[in-house]
Amino acid sequence: MKRQTIQIDIEGMTCEDCARTIEKAIRLPGVIEGRVRFTDRRARVSFYPNQIDQAEISRRIIGIGPYHVRKIKEIVEQDRHQKHVIIIGGGSAAFAATLRANELGSRVTMINAGLPIGGTCVNVGCVPSKNLTRAAEELHNSQERRFPGITKEGRLSSFTDIIRQKREMVADLRQEKYADVIADMEDFEFIEGRGRLTSPKTVEVHGKSLFADAIPLATGASPKIPPIPGLKDVPYLTNETAFELETLPKHLIVLGGNYIGIETAQLFARLGSRVTVVELLPQILPTETHDLTEELKGYLSVEGIQFMTNARTQQIYQKGKEIYLEVDRNKKRTQIHGTHVLVATGRKPNTEDLGLAEVGVEIAPSGTVRVNEYLESTVPGIFAAGDVVGGFMFVCTAAYEGKLAADNALLAEKQVADYGALPWVIFTDPQVAGVGLNEPQARAEGIDAEVVTLPLKYVPHSIAARDMRGFIRLIRNKQTDQLVGARILAPGGSDLLMEVAMAIKWGITVEQLKEMFHPYLTLSEGIKLAAIGFTKDVAKLSCCAT
Repeated sequence: MKRQTIQIDIEGMTCEDCARTIEKAIRLPGVIEGRVRFTDRRARVSFYPNQIDQAEISRRIIGIGPYHVRKIKEIVEQDRHQKHVIIIGGGSAAFAATLRANELGSRVTMINAGLPIGGTCVNVGCVPSKNLTRAAEELHNSQERRFPGITKEGRLSSFTDIIRQKREMVADLRQEKYADVIADMEDFEFIEGRGRLTSPKTVEVHGKSLFADAIPLATGASPKIPPIPGLKDVPYLTNETAFELETLPKHLIVLGGNYIGIETAQLFARLGSRVTVVELLPQILPTETHDLTEELKGYLSVEGIQFMTNARTQQIYQKGKEIYLEVDRNKKRTQIHGTHVLVATGRKPNTEDLGLAEVGVEIAPSGTVRVNEYLESTVPGIFAAGDVVGGFMFVCTAAYEGKLAADNALLAEKQVADYGALPWVIFTDPQVAGVGLNEPQARAEGIDAEVVTLPLKYVPHSIAARDMRGFIRLIRNKQTDQLVGARILAPGGSDLLMEVAMAIKWGITVEQLKEMFHPYLTLSEGIKLAAIGFTKDVAKLSCCAT
């Protein structure tokens, strides 16, 4: 027999006794279940519509006291034997949660607002930025004269064409990897709209309330705009708008020297923009060691990028077509100006207007959803995954967390989130790649750490390629001979990460790494040479020595 569930907003309740009184009053023939919450001034009633209707239930509530029915909304319920998961968000974490919940036999509803389906990564983040980075790299390499006897005269013929092909690629991937994936999925519904929690088990969208057994939040993050006087009055860029420009900036000023800032700075510099990076802290990439950041800064400076570190922007204003910044640096006021300003000062989680506080979901001071080791919020049944959790804002961790949230929401045995061997990459050239701990972090954890840094001038692949920028750095625990981390500054350095990550994950020792075959004249041979460096002077070895 078909049942119906409604949510009734009630005015006039003054205490818990009122709620109990109403619950008793609506125990009518045809009513399956009736629950009233005084704190919400709200009732949830399930009934058989062929035996009783909404009007009769309302009349009963009004007739027992000074109560008024303000609003009635229908709650769409699933088959009682099938769980229903409502996922708020439409990016990587949301899709991973959707696919896993669907695999586990759950009915899934995805509610997405803001960016188009696919979220940050495919629309305004990883995919478009790396595509344009590769385009800029191709132009740069076509102008470099690394080998004698080769003349290169590459030039930018159409910035508009580069942006056009980026848009086409993003549209294709959004369709193939997101829209098509859910197009024919069974027991799935996609709703374009803003979902808002109205209780720990219900989400309201387009005026309708949906009931869920679990609600993973995967709403992502947005550019964080600093409160610099005048900034909001100038046409500033973010990663969500910079890659949509139709005209190449003549002089781009980048506020922020972390991942997004320096990647974008090099991209536009290689395409022909003059670029200045303004960083508040004493160095770019502030979480990494000073020698690494200084070496990278040196390579970027050779390409014409100017850096102002330890610089606080006090005011921004526009005069004509130029944007001016008043910057305090080393106790002196400096004025710089350019045609465009890119704000790359961090990301803020998207937690506004979701009804989280009203249902008891706790938000951390950073703005992230506070979760436990199972990615469950302070309200049972409400989980969070991806950038809205903070921590590691990478697409691979978002996907991992989305799947984990679905598992923990639907399976009896809970799994703890584990980031122990997490690789990450900054896509500059040379790339910055890391996994595990750096030396200061290892020593802070009480590890008897030993470090080897192998300049690429000792790696045959780099010598043959006539590109010896950077180094490979391994950090090991001297007591166990196991790696605890690595930092790599190298062209293509990201391709070395997984060997080190697997060694950390599975406890492979440095001695065992040394015994593995590494093909000659591959960059991966640098890992073996760095491992040898713990016990031998690599500079005194022949090419084939071990």
